[in-house]
Amino acid sequence: MSARDGDGWTICECGGTHWGRFGAAGLLLVRTDQEVPRVLLQLRAAWTHGGGSWALPGGALDSHEDPVEAAVREAEEEAGIAATSVAVRHVFTDDHGNWSYHTVIAATGGDPGAHDANMESEEVRWVEVAEVDGYQLHPGLAATWPELRTIVDDLFV
Repeated sequence: MSARDGDGWTICECGGTHWGRFGAAGLLLVRTDQEVPRVLLQLRAAWTHGGGSWALPGGALDSHEDPVEAAVREAEEEAGIAATSVAVRHVFTDDHGNWSYHTVIAATGGDPGAHDANMESEEVRWVEVAEVDGYQLHPGLAATWPELRTIVDDLFV
């Protein structure tokens, strides 16, 4: 395994402070084996960036990773999602100039065994797409959710 060199704060060209020296990525996993598609949300631990809000399993990209690799790695670390249970369908990029957050939208055809796998997660939960707006979302997810929901609806509904 290569060095984990992505951890650290960055100030983007928009003036915001973000986690991830080389950007960040998260996995928007859609469960397709139920009557209504559900997405996996993670309740961030209080001590983390955006703690107490609901987000996607995700985190900093390392210098040697592409967004898909990073998102899948983070989902395994934080929510116990095995890479073999993920079928990538789309990557959405929220570009801030010198920093970007990549949302990797993927499908899973069954229960991948999601659970709070490390200290960064207080809980993970499958949520119907139409109910996501009712959760206290991490500010980054809240800002992009309208666009992400459109993509999810187009791909899975």
